[in-house]
Amino acid sequence: MPLPETQHAIQPEIVQADVRRALAEDLGSGDLTAGLIPAGTFSTARVICREAAVLCGRPWFDAVFRQLAPDITLQWEARDGDAVTAGQTLCRLRGPARPLLSGERTALNFLQTLSGTATLARRYQEQVADLPVTVLDTRKTLPGLRLAQKYAVRCGGCHNHRMGLHDGVLIKENHILACGSITAAVARARATVPGTTIEVEVEDLAELDEALAAGADIVLLDNFEPADLRRAVRRAAGRCLLEASGGITLENIRLIAETGVQRISVGALTKDVRAVDLSMRITFDR
Repeated sequence: MPLPETQHAIQPEIVQADVRRALAEDLGSGDLTAGLIPAGTFSTARVICREAAVLCGRPWFDAVFRQLAPDITLQWEARDGDAVTAGQTLCRLRGPARPLLSGERTALNFLQTLSGTATLARRYQEQVADLPVTVLDTRKTLPGLRLAQKYAVRCGGCHNHRMGLHDGVLIKENHILACGSITAAVARARATVPGTTIEVEVEDLAELDEALAAGADIVLLDNFEPADLRRAVRRAAGRCLLEASGGITLENIRLIAETGVQRISVGALTKDVRAVDLSMRITFDR
């Protein structure tokens, strides 16, 4: 089932900025080929999904045509977050032919990419839907499309880790080296950004013990084997949240979740993007 719209909302200004950038990239000084179409020609179009998928990207798709020609009408037959099937019509459009042609590729690029992210997120979520674990994305996103991809992750039923370096502390190996120890790094974080959740990445059980003693709120267990994840769960005993990460796949995520960790972060959700196969069929008025 799709999430309620309020749970995977995206700020309109983010969408508009993404679309302006993408249209400038594609159109440049103007669409030379669309100029072959007589001015005043109208057309209808429909977007068809060629494979089973989770739909995502409607706000960006709509914004492409709103920016090019506000008189283009769009009628959607599915919502973001809906499971769609091969051969299903997703959207019908009508309006001036030139802007419909000019916007086709940019609009489909957003829709196919974000639907690919949402589809993969849904597959991961379904693997552990009956277990008490949260599946999270990471910062391994396409440059310039982070908020869009994180929206798609939510549409797929998974959850967002921090949006960027500005909204959470994640102490990793190089931070630990610079501070001298996990204990020192956590203490400095507490003093520097009081009230902020502190997460520490560890590579073995000894580092876990130090992070627990230092009072970390979340400990990220990097590339732990399932047996060590189970040991970590016993050692933490509810003192903090435990997050597994590294090498997580559709094939092993359930095994990881069954160790008792509360969180699993998966870089593949936004990094290993395969676009959903979509097409737009256009019919011109005669």
